[in-house]
Amino acid sequence: MHRITFQGKSYETYGELPSIGSRAPDFSLVNTELHDVSFANFMGKRKVLNIFPSIDTPVCAKSVIVFDKIAENHEDVAMLMVSYDLPFAHARFQQEHSLTRVVGLSAIRHAGFGENYGVQIVEGPLAGMFSRAVVVLDENNTVVYREQIEDIASEPDYVAAYRGLGIEINVDDIRI
Repeated sequence: MHRITFQGKSYETYGELPSIGSRAPDFSLVNTELHDVSFANFMGKRKVLNIFPSIDTPVCAKSVIVFDKIAENHEDVAMLMVSYDLPFAHARFQQEHSLTRVVGLSAIRHAGFGENYGVQIVEGPLAGMFSRAVVVLDENNTVVYREQIEDIASEPDYVAAYRGLGIEINVDDIRI
């Protein structure tokens, strides 16, 4: 179990993030076209899994926008935005913000992602939702970076996530 903070109170998540050097668990999630996708859909690409409670909260929204901006010059990196939001919410958000490089993925149809990735919140007002985390994978789905954000209202470390891929980015280039 891991503990996260929401509005000053501590809550448990199910398990731990996959460890660095381990092979990430495969998944089945639903994209904005209502198709099931898995690692097979992103073969040969490095992956950034930005995992969060809801696209309709300010910090989650900002992280999706920033990751879209970061991906601008990195076609070999799949930016996977994972939550329990409906695929329609992901599609609406991407359209409203003219986002073209992130892939919105919903866990609504398939159980297990939250448990397999150690992000399922098991108690408190957000029980059942995902905690905020980033898991970065190489092209073989090996974990090269992971971050469980302790306070759900905090942003991920974008620079460290990309550094995990061996890519240096300037924090000034990702300000929105």
